[in-house]
Amino acid sequence: MKRNTVQRQIILDTLRKLDTHPAVEELYREIHKTHPTISKTTVYRNLRQLAEDGEARELMLPDDPDRFDQRTDQHDHFKCRNCGGIFDVDIEYLADIDDAVRRKYGFQVDMHDVVFLGICPECGKK
Repeated sequence: MKRNTVQRQIILDTLRKLDTHPAVEELYREIHKTHPTISKTTVYRNLRQLAEDGEARELMLPDDPDRFDQRTDQHDHFKCRNCGGIFDVDIEYLADIDDAVRRKYGFQVDMHDVVFLGICPECGKK
């Protein structure tokens, strides 16, 4: 059930401001700077609800805590194995992958998330 509360809006606004695919702990630390009365449990519960309501997207990455994305449209991700940064990846031909999986295997695909692992351009310069 979607309830617009002050805490929920603060959490969503902070998620949008960070734009880094933060884990709950990172988001909580940022919120705590200006809203110390909001608990980590409240942040966690609201993030899960925002994802369930389609206002945020939960990312489950290998060897990482669950992270949250402000973008809810279909896109994929790249994780740098050096700096740990997570970046949005928009590749047009991957948009048809759900239908290809359905046709080939008969699965009903609700969504997919491809995660590329490697070195980001910034770390590649070092």
